[in-house]
Amino acid sequence: MAALVWLLIPLFTIVGVAMWSSWASRNRTTGDMAELAGYARFREAMDQHAGQHRIIG
Repeated sequence: MAALVWLLIPLFTIVGVAMWSSWASRNRTTGDMAELAGYARFREAMDQHAGQHRIIG
């Protein structure tokens, strides 16, 4: 029985590495365009807001 446990440890490791590698190599570009558009709107709003105020110093 102990030999079976020692054989299961590498098996579980291989399965875990396979799951991690598939997760790490996934395609992450699906939401980039929406995020970039939102960031562009944020920068535009900040530029407009900064133009309305005078810095006193």
